Amino acid sequence: MNHKKRAFVLLLAGLLLTGCAGTNAGTEDSAAAESTASSAVTSTAENTQEASTKESSTKSNRGNRSSKSSDAQTLTYDGTSQMDEVNASLVPADIDDDYRTTYEIFVYSFYDSDGDGIGDLKGVTQKLDYINDGDPETTTDLGATQIWLMPIFKSPTYHKYDTADYETIDPQYGTMDDFDELLSACHTRGIRVILDLAVNHTSVENEWFVKAKDYLKTLGEDEEPDDSVCPYVDYYNFSWEKQDGYENLSGTNWYYEARFWSGMPDLNLDSDAVRSEISDITKFWLDKGVDGFRLDAMTSYYTDDSTKSIEFTKWLTDTVKGQNPNAYLVGECWDDQSVYATYYQSGIDSLFDFQFAGQEGTIAKTVQGKISAQSFSDQMMKEEVLYSSYNMDYVNAPFYTNHDMARSAGYYAGDDGSKTKLAGGLNLLMTGDAFVYYGEEIGMKGSGKDEDKRAPMYWTQDANSDGMTVGPPDMDTITMKYDPEDVQTSDPTSILSYYRNAIRIRNAFPVIARGSTETVSGISEDDICAFTRTMADDSLDPVLVVINCSDSEQSVDLSADTASSDYADLAAVLTVSSDAITLSGSTLTLPAYGTAILTK
Repeated sequence: MNHKKRAFVLLLAGLLLTGCAGTNAGTEDSAAAESTASSAVTSTAENTQEASTKESSTKSNRGNRSSKSSDAQTLTYDGTSQMDEVNASLVPADIDDDYRTTYEIFVYSFYDSDGDGIGDLKGVTQKLDYINDGDPETTTDLGATQIWLMPIFKSPTYHKYDTADYETIDPQYGTMDDFDELLSACHTRGIRVILDLAVNHTSVENEWFVKAKDYLKTLGEDEEPDDSVCPYVDYYNFSWEKQDGYENLSGTNWYYEARFWSGMPDLNLDSDAVRSEISDITKFWLDKGVDGFRLDAMTSYYTDDSTKSIEFTKWLTDTVKGQNPNAYLVGECWDDQSVYATYYQSGIDSLFDFQFAGQEGTIAKTVQGKISAQSFSDQMMKEEVLYSSYNMDYVNAPFYTNHDMARSAGYYAGDDGSKTKLAGGLNLLMTGDAFVYYGEEIGMKGSGKDEDKRAPMYWTQDANSDGMTVGPPDMDTITMKYDPEDVQTSDPTSILSYYRNAIRIRNAFPVIARGSTETVSGISEDDICAFTRTMADDSLDPVLVVINCSDSEQSVDLSADTASSDYADLAAVLTVSSDAITLSGSTLTLPAYGTAILTK
């Protein structure tokens, strides 16, 4: 993608904590720092040099902060308070690309607006201020810039991945007017909306399947179906013979393909008629203003045939892009990284980065110490090369957990929340479009069967309070480990506050999501992960990220590697407690699980 064509509002590299200036700084320097902390530099591709000049000029008003100066100062930042000083008005709200922070919502369990115990679209609208209130001056929202709505189409099941009607809102969730209201409210706030699209299969209650079934029941024992009489028999894969993954069509001798379960008949994706239907569906939603789709179960498009599955993904991508070139597509290809990487050949924008996700993914292994901290950045570098070999314009889609995985609160025995925070921070410091599953930001629990992974959003401890949902049928009783949202929201050391701060950092430094990763090996080790994030065309200012992945304080000499020695400004910090991060000369000291963002 040509980043030079985009305009960015950049956070000034040095954001000073009020009252926490350098130990040798005078009152005048402190006042100057407070003044410049709320400043902004606007740059475009055409005036990058001008923007650089402006920033350099502004830096001169911050006091003597360079480690290369003979009068180097000790800079001390309290992690929690420092992030309160990140001016949200500097977040680049006008960026309109696919490098975002996406909040995944299971509507059924999110927020109930009408008291029936089931979450609904009006409930999501009512809670948009929690996700992103649209006001850059506030700091009490998450700051997510995109939401992914798990299936909202008419369906007979609670999860709604078996669609009965692709162009109708499920009555449990509300009406099309409710959806239009939600979409408008999101766009007003600068939030994009993508919908879950499951086209590998439908519900047995889908009109297409019902008509095909009724027709097959009229056929004689040796009579072959005629799609000119009933076109819907070509929509699915029917057979006289019982095959692996096929179910008996009740009342007949016919069988139909249903790889997931009998209630989800697989579509015949070779059918031109089916592809035409899918094209009509995507156009319907794009015409309404939807910003894109999450593609479900891509590896199942053609079972055990990735070549054909990639071909179909390419057709679907080309179709959607032909309808709206700016539409965003992210795909679920749950397989080994070497396999899902090949799906980038289709031209799809993003693929979920399963290599880093879940209890056995790179993020959790880094936090658990099963792999070195340096391995985290090394693996990011490796996958950037891998993905770009298939599609230079790919946008990674990192995530930590999702609706099919055990929730992260159960990953770390005896964790006081510190490791849960660090893991969330690692995810949000990755490149691309980072995804956060609802409730992850408050450390919700839930594992085992799917229903338990999709428990009610823990807004408050009182299950009978307004807005609380009852959760999926057959869900077990879950005792949460951490406080509910209404308690965490006012606690500056909570998991929720940590996520808010991490997303604010991600938004405030656009290069974090958009740049290339390079491990700084001279200062990286088992406990320290250090990497730079840069743009090949220098369109965005680079950053150095240093993360202490251990449970004890660590010090790093930035002068030990030429790749880090020029980063003299401690621009932002992310800590799991109120412990301070300090930069004294070239020595950076990080408390347990602390993260520092440095600029030149």
